[in-house]
Amino acid sequence: MTLHTALLQACRLLEEESIAAPRLTAEVLLCHALGGERAYFYSHPEAELSDLARLDYGRYLHERLAGKPTQYITGRQEFYGRDFLVTPDVLIPRPETEHVVEAVLALLPPPLRIVDIGCGSGAIAVTLSLELHADVVGTDISVAALAVAAKNAKTLGARVDFVACDLASAFASACLDLVVSNPPYVALTDAPGLQREVRDYEPHVALFAGETGLEIYARLVKEAERVLRPGGALVMELGFKTSEAVRAMLGPRWQDVQILPDLAGIPRVLVARFT
Repeated sequence: MTLHTALLQACRLLEEESIAAPRLTAEVLLCHALGGERAYFYSHPEAELSDLARLDYGRYLHERLAGKPTQYITGRQEFYGRDFLVTPDVLIPRPETEHVVEAVLALLPPPLRIVDIGCGSGAIAVTLSLELHADVVGTDISVAALAVAAKNAKTLGARVDFVACDLASAFASACLDLVVSNPPYVALTDAPGLQREVRDYEPHVALFAGETGLEIYARLVKEAERVLRPGGALVMELGFKTSEAVRAMLGPRWQDVQILPDLAGIPRVLVARFT
């Protein structure tokens, strides 16, 4: 079987099952099976797949057709221009979360001591460490997620410490310049409407916050009030239609509150200063 034929057959199978971006998915999975770059099969469409590559490609396609996200098959996802390891123990980093990083990078003065709460793959923590050269700690209640984050930090050369704890419970009062988080914000009642790739494969501990989806936000605000120094900042990713409810959780000590939209105009990031 040639590379060209393999791609055409895979595209047809993915289209029949209504898999998003079938051509791109087929190409990414073929690259993974070949252990090479996409440029290779563009320049060598007539090349034959080896028996091993054909078997691997078939297995990857079967997994994707069953609903497994492409990122969990390849074990990779790009975030802020860097390649991150992802496994089913961590949420797949989304492009929207890059707005969280951008909001932090816009803070003046730049924060020197940062905690990323619920760090998952370490995408935010590692990126901020590399971009700001700050003292960054990532926390998570999942030890398995922290292992993935630590691998990413080591691979990308980021100096990040990781702590297994609930929210920021490992920190003393008034010791941080920034609390940043992409917390769980999906309501349990919304689970049936999620894409199967999300509902059936991504870790529920990183997705679901409780019955309303606001439960972790309420706890995060209280934790931030405890661990932030005066003048410190809180930056959180917002779930769909949560912006006003989360803003209402901020008491009078929170100033300069901003709700920043993503590229689709959806309120995506909350930024606030603690006085």
